[in-house]
Amino acid sequence: MMGEQKSEPQLFNYAVNLEKRVRANHPLRQVKAVIDFSFVREEVARCYGRNGNESVPPEVILKMMFLLFFDDIKSERELMEVIGERLDYLWFLDYGLDEKVPDHSVLSKARVRWGRDVFESLFVRTVAQCVEAGLVDGSKLHVDASLIDANASKESVTKGPAQLIEALKRAYSATESKLEETSTPQSYQAVNDRMMSQSDPDAACVRKGSGESRPRYHHHRVIDDAGGVITAVETTPGSIAENKKLMTLIDQHEKNTRCSVQTVVADHKYGTNENYVACQAREITTHMGEATRNTANTGRKEGIFGDEAFTYDPVQNIYRCPAGQILKPRRVHPVRRTLEYKAPARVCAACALRAQCTRSHHGRTVQRHENQEALNVARAQAQSFAARRNRKRRQHLMEASFADAANNHHFKRARWRRLWRQQIQDYLIAAIQNVRILLTHQNPKPSAAAALFPPVILTKSLLRGRIARLIPLQSML
Repeated sequence: MMGEQKSEPQLFNYAVNLEKRVRANHPLRQVKAVIDFSFVREEVARCYGRNGNESVPPEVILKMMFLLFFDDIKSERELMEVIGERLDYLWFLDYGLDEKVPDHSVLSKARVRWGRDVFESLFVRTVAQCVEAGLVDGSKLHVDASLIDANASKESVTKGPAQLIEALKRAYSATESKLEETSTPQSYQAVNDRMMSQSDPDAACVRKGSGESRPRYHHHRVIDDAGGVITAVETTPGSIAENKKLMTLIDQHEKNTRCSVQTVVADHKYGTNENYVACQAREITTHMGEATRNTANTGRKEGIFGDEAFTYDPVQNIYRCPAGQILKPRRVHPVRRTLEYKAPARVCAACALRAQCTRSHHGRTVQRHENQEALNVARAQAQSFAARRNRKRRQHLMEASFADAANNHHFKRARWRRLWRQQIQDYLIAAIQNVRILLTHQNPKPSAAAALFPPVILTKSLLRGRIARLIPLQSML
């Protein structure tokens, strides 16, 4: 007998059990088993009073924000619409079928009330769980940064004198000044100091590759070498250079993982004299590309002796050039923290090796850093075979991490405006990526080889048969 579908709605149904409706291997079931969101109640207790209307439970709000990036839902409005349609979301949030889904404004109000510390705590907790699971070694870390488009158009950018832009920033209560940590010399007026987005004054106008300048943020990230776990993140305006945050990220990594760093791997943007010396002072091996190495043999320096061709005499505090002439100390550069050594102009003019040494009319100069010995050790480490191998691995790990965040968790563009909200977004994305790594470790997928060749249980009889087959082979040898 053919069945017939009844379209009449059921007004009462007491047999629905969401626990049974969600499959056993559902990702959210695994997340709920691994992550304890109840910690947020104690974290945000100070933000709520004792009287008045009851709020949505804080752990439910945090779970909603987690879902927003976990499944890369376009907006908070859409999230609230989808929650009522999906049984797995209702089960994850501990909601019933008839329970009312709150308005989307609950999430934005909670972010303002809580601040970013709660989301940083969630990220740090995921790092601690990965450490406990043995996914973090802590001794070798990879560092890189990526630009994120701010939630502001190019048309919102205002141009003007630096004084006007600074006044506008104060008027907009910008949370972080872009002039604070710039590596630009004071004599040069950077373009970022003359531009500001009225939509998001915290985002700096920077250029990415050959594209146009637009408001952006800079996301700095540390990945552990053992399992690709994100152990430290920091978000700054796009004008903050990558190399300015290296030591801060190392400190954050050691605090989150409780492990001492032994090796730092990064590209040539991080290989500055300051970073080399700072790492050597903490006995950290520097497998970072050298910032000046790519430009050492280009332009005016092509075919010219490098500083390594000059011999330093520590007793007399002088340099000897390849022709045997003496270069004496002349002046100190306080910004570079170097001492300049120079040969007399008349000596260089009469030298037979002048064409290979300098093209300057004033003679050859050599710069010596105040910590030159540590700098030499760091550069030797950066040029070693192990360093080149680690930088290739760093490229694979970092690009895979950034690609995963961009493809699955809305990483490349800010959802909200202002720096502290962007920091919340980055903490959530990094925490979600760590959770996925943790779940993969706890539920490893069987390999293709294991499926084709299942493990064999060696019984005593089977073992005696294998040994008997090996005896004739041994007698033939």
